[in-house]
Amino acid sequence: MSTDKNRATAAAILPLVGGPDNITSVAHCMTRLRIAVRDRSLVRHEELKALPAVLGVVEDDTYQIVLGPGTVARVTPEFEALVAEGRTQAAPATAPASTSAAAPHPAVTSAELADRGAALKDAQKARNATPFKLFLRRVANIFVPLIPALIGCGIIAGLNGMLTNLGWLPALVPALAAISSGFMSLIAVFVGYNTAKEFGGTAILGGAVAAIIVFPGVAKIDAFGQHLSPGQGGVLGALAAALLAVQVEKWCRKRVPEALDVLVTPTLTVLVSGLVTLFGLMFLAGSVSTAIGTFATWLLATGGAFAGLVLGGLFLPLVMLGLHQALIPIHTTLIEQTGYTVLLPILAMAGAGQVGAAIAVYYRLPRNRSLRTTIKSALPAGFLGVGEPLIYGVSLPLGRPFVTACVGGAAGGAFVGLFNQLGIGFGSTAIGPSGWALFPLLDGSAGMGATVAVYAGGLAVGYLVGFGATYFFGFTRPMLAELDSDPDPAADSPAAAGPAKQPVPA
Repeated sequence: MSTDKNRATAAAILPLVGGPDNITSVAHCMTRLRIAVRDRSLVRHEELKALPAVLGVVEDDTYQIVLGPGTVARVTPEFEALVAEGRTQAAPATAPASTSAAAPHPAVTSAELADRGAALKDAQKARNATPFKLFLRRVANIFVPLIPALIGCGIIAGLNGMLTNLGWLPALVPALAAISSGFMSLIAVFVGYNTAKEFGGTAILGGAVAAIIVFPGVAKIDAFGQHLSPGQGGVLGALAAALLAVQVEKWCRKRVPEALDVLVTPTLTVLVSGLVTLFGLMFLAGSVSTAIGTFATWLLATGGAFAGLVLGGLFLPLVMLGLHQALIPIHTTLIEQTGYTVLLPILAMAGAGQVGAAIAVYYRLPRNRSLRTTIKSALPAGFLGVGEPLIYGVSLPLGRPFVTACVGGAAGGAFVGLFNQLGIGFGSTAIGPSGWALFPLLDGSAGMGATVAVYAGGLAVGYLVGFGATYFFGFTRPMLAELDSDPDPAADSPAAAGPAKQPVPA
């Protein structure tokens, strides 16, 4: 039955994005179905947002449909199958004229707020199209496909730690350790493979060069009077090595005769990039990785509360600017070094502030049924760390509630950072989940009880401060006069039940 439900969701989405022939690529991350389309004018945006399974829509370099964790992994293969089946059919029909036009009303509906959010996203997208931010986006594309394995291995590592501490099933502990550690021991290879693929090289050559970093035999190499260590440089070294391999390969493709290309190009690519990796990049990337770990530990140990306040308060603006993608390699480096990233639980507090702010908006606007319907539909995803529906459909277009949501995130971050400073340090064994979904991935030096209590306390602080700041300071009197009225007096009628779902935000 669940398969039928997932296929039905995919079948509902496909015609609304222009049909099979309008799709050029399909992928997914933790929460989003990412579709590249030929013609965006064929996408029926509002109808797509009205689907019950759709939590939101984000327009970026790809068209991203927020379905939520778990659901997206099941819907994507069904969607891909439907695209493949329909490729031979007629060209997709163009989107019909909108039939949802309504008479103007002085109240602001959630649909109008969603339009404001979409306009803000479009403006932000234009500002984000800088070479640096595009590079960060490509770096994110390297690591996003690795997140499911990081999550799975992270949860198994946490389970293994619990069994070890309790002394249960000792015969199973080594097996779980091997399962949870195997991927992390070879993550550099996957990073190298994805890097070459993303930047236009041969993926397997990128993986081959990155594999040098984790090969045990590098311990026998004496470079500049120092012995290398297997894994030295980690994911940063793998990223740099694969980028170099792509450049060497492209250089060779332009200059090596076609008859010799199959022999000479891969040989030179692996040889040149491998030597530079062994006698340069591993040392450099290793120093950078060590510095990142040392700085993160020092920062939270000496100024945890202030650091948490800054990180938790600024994370939502970083997401808006696209700069949060620069943190992905840092998270992965910390996980590689210590087994968890201490930054993610603090950054997750931004989502708690956002949830608290949305609840406050719900209670401050009791007569705006359209917006309240949007908030009710988006809150469950918000509690699980999927924040796009609330950000782009509620707080950001309203303006002041976005700022007060950041205040809530800052308070929660300061709470978690303070306990790091007091010696209860912990982090997440994987990246991707947030909110309540992060609980199974928590790990720390102070024991699971204290770790869970501090994280839960941080969420509670983020919810409460985000709620209080928004309730008391999130609205001016003119805003309340504009927003707090029922835009659709017939909203309770059965005929209005359908359109009420439509404004689910991006």
